[in-house]
Amino acid sequence: MLRIDRATYDAIVAHSRRDHPDEACGVVAGPEGSDRPERHIPMLNAARSPTFYEFDSADLLRLYRDMDDRDEVPVVVYHSHTATEAYPSRTDVSYASEPEAHYVLVSTREHGAQTGLAGDDVEFRSFRIVDGQVTEEDVDVVESYLFGHSPTTVVYE
Repeated sequence: MLRIDRATYDAIVAHSRRDHPDEACGVVAGPEGSDRPERHIPMLNAARSPTFYEFDSADLLRLYRDMDDRDEVPVVVYHSHTATEAYPSRTDVSYASEPEAHYVLVSTREHGAQTGLAGDDVEFRSFRIVDGQVTEEDVDVVESYLFGHSPTTVVYE
């Protein structure tokens, strides 16, 4: 199960809508061994495509060095699908290289770039992809990990 705080969930959805009609992509890092997504890092889709995403290799290298310096790992790797359901494509499966990560997909096919409104559902799904096998998992959106604090405003050191 992916447990994710509301602020990070909202940030991923907002990024997906903002980049529509191109696919959005990014990472949510967390402390090594915690399986807790805490630091949202939106990335640029170097492919700038509505049907494909690609992390810029230089940006990705900087990201991994930064995570290493912070003792973090990619807990969530996400991207959006602009015209199809939120389910990994064959290409997505072939590029999945983080067996411990949650692979989140957001579909913007129904809502496009509109902003979220009360009662506005979005297709937000999470998968584990290991050795080419795709397993969907439940997503539990919590208001906060800590009493009244969002992980985006709390520094864990």
